[in-house]
Amino acid sequence: MAWTLPVDQFSPKDKDRYTTVVKRWPTILTNIVSTLSNEIHILTLSAESENETKIEQGKGIIRGLSALKHDMGRNKVLSPIEQDGGSNVDCYNRHLGTLDGKDDTWFTAAWLFAECYLYRQIRTLFAKTTKWTQYDPFFTSKEETYKSSSTAMIHLAKSLMALDERKDLLKGWEEPGSALEIIFLEMMQAALWGNATDLSLLVDLKYEDLQKLQAVGAKAQAENAKYILRNDLGEVWECLKRVEGGRVDIVLDNAGFELYTDLILADFLVSHTPFVGQVVFHPKTIPWFVSDTLPYDFTWAIESLKDTSFFLKHAPDIPAADLDTLKALGERWTQHMESGVFKLSIPTSTPLGAPSAADFWTTQWSYQFLPEQAPELLKELKGSSLVIFKGDLNYRKLVADGKWAPTTPFEEALGPLNGQFPLVSLRTNKADPM
Repeated sequence: MAWTLPVDQFSPKDKDRYTTVVKRWPTILTNIVSTLSNEIHILTLSAESENETKIEQGKGIIRGLSALKHDMGRNKVLSPIEQDGGSNVDCYNRHLGTLDGKDDTWFTAAWLFAECYLYRQIRTLFAKTTKWTQYDPFFTSKEETYKSSSTAMIHLAKSLMALDERKDLLKGWEEPGSALEIIFLEMMQAALWGNATDLSLLVDLKYEDLQKLQAVGAKAQAENAKYILRNDLGEVWECLKRVEGGRVDIVLDNAGFELYTDLILADFLVSHTPFVGQVVFHPKTIPWFVSDTLPYDFTWAIESLKDTSFFLKHAPDIPAADLDTLKALGERWTQHMESGVFKLSIPTSTPLGAPSAADFWTTQWSYQFLPEQAPELLKELKGSSLVIFKGDLNYRKLVADGKWAPTTPFEEALGPLNGQFPLVSLRTNKADPM
């Protein structure tokens, strides 16, 4: 029997979707215009003749963004995406063709489709140029959030590095409530909450303090669990315990600090557990939902750790020893990349918009269509011991952004994806799907 949603997807005409179309999306477009205007101003000041084409093309992009904002505010019909030499044009246009005058405007189209369509249209404005085709209009904001997170990053780095000399933590890991299990759960929550978890006890832990770790850690886990609507981390631990030297995949969400916490988790898995030998990261191929991770964001995040001047520009009082800790971590992650312990699902040098198996992540398709629309990607994910989906959008796509009854089992909402490979979603609730 074919899998179908029990009801229609969320639409901008539902409840708070109106606010999204009226306020949030126009604000995003306005911010891009502001970023581009600053870039054009800098180019104008240089007065170099070779900048003239780039300046004119930049002004053209601004006009396109303004037109997009105008159409959005007046509830215009969603127009077909122009062929720009990139991927995922036809899939959007085919879907627009199926709407045939029904629910095909900014205010009536299904929310998930309309939002994905918006970012693909933004990409087209840049891709049609010759001077801006590799430009990420969201990079500046990603960079600022990364710089401003130095305190939390140092905290997590020290906690991770403190484990390097404590190989005895592997003792008794098979037993329930072991020290390794407690640390694993803390690391998973760090990837879920960001810096809301307290890993500070790991920094000064002595060999004789394992019981303290287990007691304090278990209590903290119980306290944090009160804020988790569905907590399957215990099952995730049991899943990984059955693996030896396996592979974990992380379908990435935000760049910046969230990516850093993903790398912290990945390093812990490959360096301090017997279960995982490789972590594969899945980025986006075009600028996506403002802050999502691109291949360049991934390598840039690691290289920035090795530049001791990078964080000093934002926080000049950082102790030299803390900068050295971040540098050492960056060097370690570079080694992981070179050895294949860490791997990006596409080459780190992949140009924006270049066709690849990762294109599926920037389609309008929910993940129930993964077997049908991206069989090669599905085959790759089936080789994983565990696939971790990060963030709200990935969760919305896992459950098709559907109006499921809150008691609906997650397995049912996954539809055809259920049972294809072990997966877990680390997500804080921002959109309506429960």
